[in-house]
Amino acid sequence: MKSNSNQINVPEARQAMDKFKMQAASEVGVNLKQGYNGDLTSREAGSVGGQMVKNVTPTRKTSFWRNDRTAPGHAVEVRYIVCITV
Repeated sequence: MKSNSNQINVPEARQAMDKFKMQAASEVGVNLKQGYNGDLTSREAGSVGGQMVKNVTPTRKTSFWRNDRTAPGHAVEVRYIVCITV
């Protein structure tokens, strides 16, 4: 039997999660209302959820130039993309 892991176990966290969801919705231009939002399209609901994930796990990017090891006199750009999760 599979248990649902989407339940918030700390009642005080419900208000913070709702605020976080409203902030994510406003960032992607989706008009959420308090309570039931069953009239949203799949695309709108997905964009809100995607924005929430993006805000929880931010990506950091950096790059620098270095001399190419295989072609003397040439430089290559080295890019690092890092996502830090706790």
